[in-house]
Amino acid sequence: MSRLRVLILFGGKSVESEVSRISARTIAGALDPARYEAIPLAVGADGRFLPAAHSARLLAEAKVPERFLPPDAAAPESAAVVPAEIAPARADLVFPIIHGTSGEDGALQGFLEILGLPYVGAGVAASAVGMDKAIFKSLLRDAGIPVTRGVTVRGSEELPASPFPLPVFVKPVNGGSSVGVTKVKRPEDLGAAIDLALRYDDRALVEEGIDAREIECAVLGNDDPRASVPGEIIPGREFYDYDDKYRDENARFVVPADLPGEVAEKVRRLALAVFRAAGVSGMARVDFFVERGTNRVLVNEINTLPGFTAISMYPKLWEASGLPLPKLLDELIRLALERHARRARLSHEPPAGLL
Repeated sequence: MSRLRVLILFGGKSVESEVSRISARTIAGALDPARYEAIPLAVGADGRFLPAAHSARLLAEAKVPERFLPPDAAAPESAAVVPAEIAPARADLVFPIIHGTSGEDGALQGFLEILGLPYVGAGVAASAVGMDKAIFKSLLRDAGIPVTRGVTVRGSEELPASPFPLPVFVKPVNGGSSVGVTKVKRPEDLGAAIDLALRYDDRALVEEGIDAREIECAVLGNDDPRASVPGEIIPGREFYDYDDKYRDENARFVVPADLPGEVAEKVRRLALAVFRAAGVSGMARVDFFVERGTNRVLVNEINTLPGFTAISMYPKLWEASGLPLPKLLDELIRLALERHARRARLSHEPPAGLL
């Protein structure tokens, strides 16, 4: 049997481009070479695809500039709008591991749908919902799933005072890796925190602060998803921000989390409920707060395109649940092909007699 040609998309325009590159390198190294041909393809800071040979060099280097550029920045024709490698005749499946804006918000997924290529992860609508924290939490509230309270604003003048007791968290509505997130402890700092969040998105979310443990659960599947064991993140800083995740390396991970049995089971049940309510397919990591003193479980966020770096919780959680990374990638690819085949069977013909 011929090997599946798996196109690994990485990079992109967001502040998470370097995280994306590291995830892509992990995935490329873990794919079984007897079954898959891994083809890395980078997207530059301008949103254009970079040549395949240059993409491969970027993936192999230990460290590259945070913003990817073509080999010759003065020659933009070196980066194609749609390169040959992403054509259906050249790729069997796409593994999009572009985090953040334009990568996990439904934009890239829509592009792949237009091309007719199967791809790993959530579809257009679920990706967009998962990325938009305000819409996501409204959806969960309608489904009766417990979430933290929050208020959305478009400018600091809309919220002269905190709607919740301090401390509160202020974050961009669309964004990841805790970029632009501030823990506000003093009333006079609220406006600056909102302004910072609005540097990364046109809406900011002000959320109540919860004295809680940070618990994460991985979900895998399409119509019949399954949940991993929960894990706990113990931040090395005041909260689990970008530096704590990727620079300082002081955070600790406890997998499985030391939770009472009924609390761990509730986390797993809620993770599956969130996955289904948001219409996700393939994979997602659901983040929770477990309130200290009460063990009340609240959903914080969902990540429909979680990282695959050495410290990323999604593969760690499945490893602890008996599914090592190579087998996890096999299953994600199988789920992507299954979803694509099911959607290909849908009719696009008008009803008889309509025309």
